[in-house]
Amino acid sequence: MILTNASKIRGEVSIPGDKSISHRSIMFGSIAKGTTRIKGFLQGADCLSTISCFSKMGIEIKNTPDEILVYGKGLRGLSKPDSLLDVGNSGTTTRLISGILAAQDFTSHINGDASIEKRPMKRIMEPLSLMGADIVSDRGNGCTPLTINGKKLHAIDYVSPVASAQVKSSILLAGLYADGTTTVTEPALSRNHSELMLKAFGANVSSSGTTARISTTEELYAQDILVPGDISSAAYFITAALITPDSELLIKNVGINPTRTGIIKVYLDMGGKIELLNKRTIAGEEVADLLVSSSSLHGTDICGDIIPTLIDEIPVIAIAASVAEGKTVIRDAKELKVKESDRIAVMTDNLTRMGADITATDDGMIINGGKPLRYAVIDSYLDHRIAMSFAIAALVSEGGVEIKDGECVNISYPKFYEDLEKVKG
Repeated sequence: MILTNASKIRGEVSIPGDKSISHRSIMFGSIAKGTTRIKGFLQGADCLSTISCFSKMGIEIKNTPDEILVYGKGLRGLSKPDSLLDVGNSGTTTRLISGILAAQDFTSHINGDASIEKRPMKRIMEPLSLMGADIVSDRGNGCTPLTINGKKLHAIDYVSPVASAQVKSSILLAGLYADGTTTVTEPALSRNHSELMLKAFGANVSSSGTTARISTTEELYAQDILVPGDISSAAYFITAALITPDSELLIKNVGINPTRTGIIKVYLDMGGKIELLNKRTIAGEEVADLLVSSSSLHGTDICGDIIPTLIDEIPVIAIAASVAEGKTVIRDAKELKVKESDRIAVMTDNLTRMGADITATDDGMIINGGKPLRYAVIDSYLDHRIAMSFAIAALVSEGGVEIKDGECVNISYPKFYEDLEKVKG
């Protein structure tokens, strides 16, 4: 992909559905009784992998232009898949579905693409094993492919070493089937979409502080779900309007769940002009329209409990920091190393090519902003968030950028480049 710079960002854009919520709506609808109707579903490759996996386990799912219909068969209605469950590039699918499969009365096999085969699965294998699960890394390296022999599970009280919604959700989903009450305590609060949606479906779930708990649930019941726009996708357009001169952009229908809005807090701290308009609550999720204007950003420190609320947005925040005045320090973000790529190394390498002053650290990066960005050939490493971040960097780069394997944005935002072109001046 060859991306050019822009004189301004103007107009309005509607962001596609939240990826995290889209995944969960298919999973929870499949193990609920009745027909779940989903509007605003993200038609990205990752979420389509989740549909494929549950279809292979006997769930009828109709993907129509207007809505997704999931004909759920109840908590114990899944059937043994007759082939490999292919999760593609989706870590969410892999980790969450493992919690469900651990309690089934059949054996299943999970694998995905080359990236998934490198991503750590011990973080779910260990707690699920403590619950009585029989889950094996076929190559003995703590990664996929996985073989899961369904077993009867029991409740545990688990203290997670990482703040990860995927780990928490995997354990909670296993806890649906386990005897007793399962608790998960995190070092910091991760996104809570699973807790909100499971409660809506009828699960015995609650939370306080950084602890979530779930008790044996007899049945889940189908729901109508309206998926809000994904703030992780909105992040690119927020950044575009902030760093491009003479810009004003209205970003419509964005989910502003408090466990996801770290990027807004950081940009406000950096001097960003962001207004939240038309606030409302839809199906338990807070939603707003965001009005974003060009701003003179300055550096900041990003660390601690805010990191889990913006972990996926750090690559594009690094772009903003590179053109902001002063120094930005990002710490406590070691989790970036085990995403679709090592995002610390990849962001550091690619931004250095563009002329930025950036240094990688063990758990983040140090960025001395204010250096002009220049044309470079960027390697996305097939990581959708890297590709989209550097498409935003192109807006303020002399000569734009060229992005290798730029089509990887299809994982989470198939119309990203099209939408970006619509708002470029």
